[in-house]
Amino acid sequence: MSEPLNPEQLRSLTPLNVLSEQQWRELRSQLVPQPLLAGQLLFRQGDRARLTYYLLAGELQLRTVDGGQERLVAGSEASCHPLSPTLPRLHEARALTDVSLLALDSATLARLLTWRLVYHDLLLELGQSGEDVEWIEQLLENPLFAKVPPSNVRAMLARLQTIDLPAGSTVLREGEAGDCCFFLKSGRAEVIRGVDSAQQVLAELQVGACFGEEALLADRPRNATVTLLEAGTVLRLNRQDFFSLLKAPVVDEVSLGEAARLLAGGAQWLDVRLQDEYERAHALQSLNMPLQLLRLKTRLLDKSRTYLCYCDSGKRSASAVFLLSQLGFRVYALRDGLDALPPVLRDGLLCESGSGYLARSGGRTERSR
Repeated sequence: MSEPLNPEQLRSLTPLNVLSEQQWRELRSQLVPQPLLAGQLLFRQGDRARLTYYLLAGELQLRTVDGGQERLVAGSEASCHPLSPTLPRLHEARALTDVSLLALDSATLARLLTWRLVYHDLLLELGQSGEDVEWIEQLLENPLFAKVPPSNVRAMLARLQTIDLPAGSTVLREGEAGDCCFFLKSGRAEVIRGVDSAQQVLAELQVGACFGEEALLADRPRNATVTLLEAGTVLRLNRQDFFSLLKAPVVDEVSLGEAARLLAGGAQWLDVRLQDEYERAHALQSLNMPLQLLRLKTRLLDKSRTYLCYCDSGKRSASAVFLLSQLGFRVYALRDGLDALPPVLRDGLLCESGSGYLARSGGRTERSR
């Protein structure tokens, strides 16, 4: 298969050229040129497929229902725009020569464009009022903000408390109660679990990262310590504002019926409970990735796939969804967890010995029994 195209190769295509680097990364799996041989039909007049096509190489013929014809050549001004974008299609498109095409999911593209253009207006407004727009742009590159309405972002920015700290400062400590979350405005920070020789570095945080939210979502003590590696600035958001402004739009929840539809389309269950809990009973073909190990194990996940997180109460799966959303995954939580399911549905979902997968060290998964 061809390698995905990069933004530099697609800079002439409208309106793709307004997307951010993070949005290009979200589209990466779709940015692979598709071949079409001379004489083959791309789509018929009246076609309703929700795909956006661009001509990258070769020549196409566009024919209208009344017999009108247009010859489209790659590299021309007209080829920099989507092919017959109106649905149902107003043209029939057929390759005159061997061609190369880009086909993108129209719904995904529309969502990314809307997000980009709406936030452009917000950034312009904030810049005119004297805000630090450069940092806010970095913050908005965090994939979780693709789900947060601009009005929530504006309200959140007004409620953040700025704290300047020297290198080596501990922002939050493992075991403490969580009453807020933080954003890293400048500097670098390290996430560590354990004490003394048992310490384990889970992640290094960059500007724009959110941290401390897991204790809020799971209603448990902090499960890690975050320390600044260099002098920096953090922004504090209290518990109430976090839930009203961020958690509600970011953590997508689905019913068991909705989950079944997603599974039929290729999604996978992600069991974020402890391995002992998983081995007692789990969903068929599910991947066990305990919440406390999630930051370390995400390299085992496929960003082109949708994941459905579950746990007993729904709190651990909400934490998992929030974390994975920050990393750009398509992920949902089973609403209210396994405990909310009627016994007959819970027993139908879980099995004691059905096959599944365990996340292991060394970047691998193995079949469970």
